Amino acid sequence: MADHEHLNLEEESSRSASTFSSLRGRQSVRATFKLTDSCIEAISIVAAQLGIKQKSLFDHLFSDTQTLNSLARRFRNARLESSTTRVQKTYVLSRGALVSLEDTAKSFNAPRDMLIELSVQRLLPIISQERRRHAKRKAVFEKIAAHLAAGRKLLEEAYGDLGEDDVITQRLNAAMGVYESGYRHMANFLEKSENIESFEPAEFNKVEIVFEEE
Repeated sequence: MADHEHLNLEEESSRSASTFSSLRGRQSVRATFKLTDSCIEAISIVAAQLGIKQKSLFDHLFSDTQTLNSLARRFRNARLESSTTRVQKTYVLSRGALVSLEDTAKSFNAPRDMLIELSVQRLLPIISQERRRHAKRKAVFEKIAAHLAAGRKLLEEAYGDLGEDDVITQRLNAAMGVYESGYRHMANFLEKSENIESFEPAEFNKVEIVFEEE
């Protein structure tokens, strides 16, 4: 009986240690990288379009160790071209994602910044897809704006013909209030997404790299 209890305690301790390790891996940390403007913009665009935090995007990219290792293996002993203009940018990401990135960079003698640029390049198809979707959203939004204008006019007519205390006027006024709120949210989203219109994927489809002699 004592041996059985001792075994259960060991199993419980092992599970607790595993849970603690997992929680620690999700702990947020700050890290500063030197990236091109195009890379920084691509990160911002994808996070905004998908409605996720940039931290979650980094977690997705760097937790995929198989793909990260594959990239690093192809560019072992490479260095970023020093003539390329880069900007220091601090991001929040999970400790686990940062450790994965740093371990991979060390294992293959590849700069962290280069691995970030190459990883973010994998998102270009998403950006191209979202650019097409953005154009469609704007077209639909124009129709929504016209529909809202018609609704406002109809509400004015209801006030004039029925009065503000009439049940039809009150229900229409309530409906228009919800419509106005939804319209503002859609307008804000499209405004925040405007940078996708000027983003040029061609400017970010190549990372200038030089290889060191082994």
